[in-house]
Amino acid sequence: MGNCYKAQEASKKSAKYVMGKNRDEWLALFADDAVLQDPVGVSPLDPTGLGHIGKEAIAKFYDTVIAPGDITMEVILSHPAGDECANVIKLTNDMGNGMVIKTDLVGVYRANDEGKVVSLKAYWEYSKIEEQVTKLMGG
Repeated sequence: MGNCYKAQEASKKSAKYVMGKNRDEWLALFADDAVLQDPVGVSPLDPTGLGHIGKEAIAKFYDTVIAPGDITMEVILSHPAGDECANVIKLTNDMGNGMVIKTDLVGVYRANDEGKVVSLKAYWEYSKIEEQVTKLMGG
């Protein structure tokens, strides 16, 4: 199996584990020195824009960003190539109390020879999420 298909398989497992709230299995998908950028660039979720580096930082990201909500991910298209896989995803995050956030994104997973994720980059606009939250909060 080529690395692109290893990356595609890891991306499928990632979505499954996030939606199933299976933290340990999700973290096990990542190499020890993996980098998670979600979203790519500087944002309140990543003030440096360098990403969350290593399993400890990725675990903290899971606990603070993923775990509080009920996330649904629908992969619209999946494009494996090289050692990566790019997925077009519709994401819904139900934060409770009527706070439902939706966004379209592109998730790019890169896998190593063992099939571990070494890089996950999620491309979406943080400002659009802020707008949704402001509207939901009556602002």
